[in-house]
Formats: sequence, C-alpha cells, structure tokens
Amino acid sequence: MLPVIRYTDVDAVVECVNVSAYGLGASVWSGGREAALAIAGRIDAGSVWVNTYFVVSPDIPFGGACQSGIGAELGEQGLVEFTQLKVLVG
Repeated sequence: MLPVIRYTDVDAVVECVNVSAYGLGASVWSGGREAALAIAGRIDAGSVWVNTYFVVSPDIPFGGACQSGIGAELGEQGLVEFTQLKVLVG
C-alpha cells in the first residue's frame, strides 16, 4: 500500500514535506519525469524515488536525513562508514 496525497501547489507541498523532523525516504509520482525530478531534488530526504518506491540495490547508498539517521548503508559511501583512515607520514 502506498499513501498518495494529491496537490496543486508544488511549493506548498515541498514545504510541508520538508518541515517534518524525519526524512528517510519519499517518492514523487508524475506523468512528467523532468518535473518530478525537479521536485524530488527539493525534498529533504535520504532517498527520493521518482515514479517508483523503495528500490534498493547494494551499489546505491541508502540513508536518512534529519532525525531519520546519520550516515549511509550500501554503496561505496556505506562501506566508508565501516572504515577508519590511517595516515602514515615519514
């Protein structure tokens, strides 16, 4: 099941979404892919899907924004979370 909220004012809906304390994931659905991508770029969330939802892959980082988490899992960025840099100078 996917909750769907219809809207007519894009700026108002982006503001409403971004005021949330949470930002794990969101999706934008539209017949106009370019317009949906532009809206998705304005949403403060770790993952924003366009015309799909919760597509994850081991090579794509997954993480949240705001109070939905710090850091990332999966992908190169996720692997970096489990490493420790050591610099030897000499």
